[in-house]
Amino acid sequence: MGAIDGTHVPAEIQGKFRGRKEETTQNVLVAITFDLKFIYVLAGWEGSAHDSRVLGDALSRSNGLKIPEGI
Repeated sequence: MGAIDGTHVPAEIQGKFRGRKEETTQNVLVAITFDLKFIYVLAGWEGSAHDSRVLGDALSRSNGLKIPEGI
């Protein structure tokens, strides 16, 4: 399972995170097991970044998200 979603950002760093709807947001990619244990978290991408770009970054990192074969 996995999800990419936005969250609110504190006022002191809001300038870096401006979403499509004029609010400050941050993208967070999280992968969990079927028993709801976190196995991967990538936080920090600006809210204006497209989900596919966040996923691409997670997959390209040396210690990044690994998709099992056959899925």
